[in-house]
Amino acid sequence: MPLVSLQELPPKGALLGLDPGSKAIGVAGSDANRLIATALETIVRGKKLAPSLDRIFAIYDQRQSVGLVLGLPVNMDGTEGPRAQSARSLALHIQRRRDIPIALWDERLSSAGAERALLEADTSRARREEVIDKLAAAWILQGALDRLHATP
Repeated sequence: MPLVSLQELPPKGALLGLDPGSKAIGVAGSDANRLIATALETIVRGKKLAPSLDRIFAIYDQRQSVGLVLGLPVNMDGTEGPRAQSARSLALHIQRRRDIPIALWDERLSSAGAERALLEADTSRARREEVIDKLAAAWILQGALDRLHATP
C-alpha cells in the first residue's frame, strides 16, 4: 500500500503515531474515536531495524490500530533533508513488512513543543530525555487528529 493522505486513512479506529529519530522512535496511540493521543513508549533503535519494527507491530496489533501517522521532519523552509529521507525510509521498511496505511505528518517543532511543555512542568533533564520522544509522537498524532476533526 502506498503512502496515503491523512483523509485517506481508514475512517474509524485507533491510530498509532511515530516520531522517528536516529536513536529512538517515539510511539503514541489514539483512542478508537480519535479524540486524544497518548504517549505510549520510546523504542530505542539498535543497529538493526527489525527489532524496532517488531515492537511497532506488536503495539499496533495490541491497540487494534488501523493506520499509522509518521512524523516527517521537514525543514523550516519546507524542504526535506536527510532526516525526512530517513523517515520516508522507515515508512518504506514498515510497508515492506506489512500492508499498513501510513500518512506522513509535518512534524516541524513537535520535539520543541514537547520539550517546552516539559520545561514548563519543571521536569528534570533526566526525565525529559526519558520521555521526550514518546511525547513528541503524541504531539504529532494529536496534530493529525485535530486536523481530521477539523476537516469536513
